[in-house]
Amino acid sequence: RIMRPDDANIAGNVHGGTILKMIEEAGAIISTRHCNSQAGEPSVAALARVERTDFLSPMCIGEVANVSAEITYTSRHSVEVQVNVMSENILTGAKKVTNKATLWYVPLSLKNVNKVLEVPPIQYARKEQEDEGKKRYEEQKLDRLETKQRNGDVILPVINPEPHTVGYSQSSLIHLVGPSDCTLLGFVHGGVTMKLMDEVAGIVAARHCKTNIVTASVDAINFHEKIKKGCVITVSGRMTFTSNKSMEIEVFVDADPFVDEPRERYRAVSAFFTYVSLSKEGKPLPVPQLLTETEDEKRRFEEGKGRYLQTKAKRQAQMQQSAQ
Repeated sequence: RIMRPDDANIAGNVHGGTILKMIEEAGAIISTRHCNSQAGEPSVAALARVERTDFLSPMCIGEVANVSAEITYTSRHSVEVQVNVMSENILTGAKKVTNKATLWYVPLSLKNVNKVLEVPPIQYARKEQEDEGKKRYEEQKLDRLETKQRNGDVILPVINPEPHTVGYSQSSLIHLVGPSDCTLLGFVHGGVTMKLMDEVAGIVAARHCKTNIVTASVDAINFHEKIKKGCVITVSGRMTFTSNKSMEIEVFVDADPFVDEPRERYRAVSAFFTYVSLSKEGKPLPVPQLLTETEDEKRRFEEGKGRYLQTKAKRQAQMQQSAQ
């Protein structure tokens, strides 16, 4: 579809959340189709996880986004989907790949939202494809479990924070989940949640550096629990790490059952977003150094630095491999 002004920021760059929402819609369609391709109990595919997603090139107002999805692996209860996004300048015909993403879905019964159904298997062109897919499945399963275990953190308001501190830029958004946000089963579309998360992360980044900012990448997004219609969700974001030209922002989503639910608030989704600061000409700008004050902030900074260096090393290895 064509990118319109309400899809983009004031500089004309399409929001990362808009692209993430399109990616998730494509993944949900193909997964739900596949899970209902054989006779049996009807189901809807629910998003469980999005692997690291890099924004390879900015997309602008007036360009056409083409999103394509392919199922690459199935386990007994989950589906792996690979999604590619390409932007097209319809005036010049120029095309470029802007995103590549991997998503995991589970089929939930239309009759019982808490029942996970079995996934029809797919045919692999060669045995190595199945083995590689199984390895990816085991890795994401382990990482999802580890992420859920460290999800007790909360963001508290800071009184009169200093510029460039964590408290200065931290932000929250409160949203009542309505019918238009939800699937047929009455729980929130993963793409809706990711769009809100990107919006909060963007506010944190803009507050920190006071410039035009764009999404550079998103680390794995883990959907720990479903969010039902009628919940009030709080999307919170805080700066965890800055390099010379990038900012890492931790974002998590907490859900408060609001209608006919005795349950307490719970952590539903968590992720790390990376943003870069751009000049009016679209060139990367230096990012103000994050000023850490507490021991927790210093610990999170070092953890973010570790993720940054790990990603940088992987990127350099891929570039060397491509050069060969």
